[in-house]
Amino acid sequence: MYLIVLGYIVVLIFTFFKSFMIYKLMPYLLGIMFLGIGIIFHFLNTVSFENHPISKNETIVFTISKKLNSNNQFKKYEIVAQTVATNFKAVFYVPKEKKELDFNHIYKANVYVALLNPPQYDFQFDYSQYLKRKGIDYQCYFSGNLLESTKESFYLNEKIRQKRWELLQTMDKLKMSSQSREFLKGIILADRTEMDYQTMEDFNKTGLIHLLAISGTHIAVIFGLFYFISTRYSPVRFKKYGVIGSVILIWIFAAFIGFGNSVLRSCIMLTVYFMYVLLERKPDVLHSMALASFIILISDTQQIFDVGFQLSFLAVLGIYWLNQPILKCFPRQDNYLKKIVFNTFSISVSAQLATLPLVLYYFHQFSFISIIANFIIVPFSEFIIVFSFLMTTLVAIKLDFVFMTMMYDFVIDFLLKTIHWFAGFDMFLFKNVSVNISEMFLLLGIVYLVRFVILKINIRNTARLVMAMLLYCIMRIGFNIYQYQLDEVLIHDFYKSKIFSVKKGNKACFWVEDGIDIKKVDTYIISQYRCSRRLDDVQVKTFPASVKKVVYDEKEYHLK
Repeated sequence: MYLIVLGYIVVLIFTFFKSFMIYKLMPYLLGIMFLGIGIIFHFLNTVSFENHPISKNETIVFTISKKLNSNNQFKKYEIVAQTVATNFKAVFYVPKEKKELDFNHIYKANVYVALLNPPQYDFQFDYSQYLKRKGIDYQCYFSGNLLESTKESFYLNEKIRQKRWELLQTMDKLKMSSQSREFLKGIILADRTEMDYQTMEDFNKTGLIHLLAISGTHIAVIFGLFYFISTRYSPVRFKKYGVIGSVILIWIFAAFIGFGNSVLRSCIMLTVYFMYVLLERKPDVLHSMALASFIILISDTQQIFDVGFQLSFLAVLGIYWLNQPILKCFPRQDNYLKKIVFNTFSISVSAQLATLPLVLYYFHQFSFISIIANFIIVPFSEFIIVFSFLMTTLVAIKLDFVFMTMMYDFVIDFLLKTIHWFAGFDMFLFKNVSVNISEMFLLLGIVYLVRFVILKINIRNTARLVMAMLLYCIMRIGFNIYQYQLDEVLIHDFYKSKIFSVKKGNKACFWVEDGIDIKKVDTYIISQYRCSRRLDDVQVKTFPASVKKVVYDEKEYHLK
């Protein structure tokens, strides 16, 4: 009898511990399961099929799938092309003086086909890998005889792209400055393909580029506008139908401007949030984010490598993690003005702190002026988005109110001048900041620990944060010492020219031929090399093409 009782007790204890352990390990087991599913889907998504070889000079028949950012010489498009032997995707370069290509036609052209080659050195941006993740293996340069014919049939997505293209073309005829037109196209229709370099530089320096990227703020404001219009004069019992209708309209808007990462993430999160509201359940931000990322990645696993995807989700996580703790540091928000001011500051700081490690890793620069610029500009973003959406609607229905156009031009011109003024504070801009992937993850850990110190300053929380910061300093010093021990001599390919560089310790010197654009050399070679090798001092010298050798640090180097 005692043995039976003892046996029952042992079974009960074993069952309890087994259930307890499974309960404790369940989150980790689920994480491992989803990681495995992701690896399988990514493998299936990256299986490459053997293509027929393509000659350097081809005649291709193609359609446009997407317009890309233009540069000083070319308009760029993503195309789906075919030759006699094979089909392929490519980036198509056409001179700027050529007319705009649309989604309504099939084109035929003679092109020069270039393979995507990996970068010459490890410190350079791998543009070939970036395009291959989008399924693009070639670059095609227009070489003559562009012919077009109208498509006989259209898919729904092609019709939507064509309508958006026609609306963009109509916007180009508005009687306002080119900067205001491009801003309108960017802030509502997510088209920045023709925005000038200086404007983009101003937005990047001030950390206000999120105004041009259709994100949660835009979707929430436009949803609020739809909801206000649909429920303003309807009975209370029809409010839920207003929510449903507004969600449907948001998805139609998202389809019209193209399902970018931030757009898709915002629409999914907003939809899930209001599903919770309609079902009378408490909304959960983390569940909404997890569902949004799962849907995006299950459709295209390559999105996890996209910078926009990473920054978009990390910004929302930062707001979730740090916004409320930062708000508690302010005085009581007992009026509307205080709520606006404190919330704007806390949300801006939260998002920028969370994304700072990635910004430093990818772009190697940060400006403290961005905190002030966001604090001043962001409170007016709702007005700017609503005004821009109204202008876009008027253009779409072909109504031209001259006074409203002039007023919009004035407001945006003032906004752009203000942003340009903020961007002029170069003393607050830190460029060429060297951060590798290990340092980036450690910085993310530091941001994670900041929350606990803000909520409760005690020995434990402070010690953890200080230890993480000390570990970061030790790691950074170690990487710096390692790079300072390496000396190297490199020859860099720059179009048809060669650039010669010598590195010794934490210093380097570049020799560039006369006539080459130094600014482009700095952007594509010098700055990237400086960040990778953690250089403190870089010299740039020019020389005539006839020079055969140079001297640096009392040592002679042959250029040829």
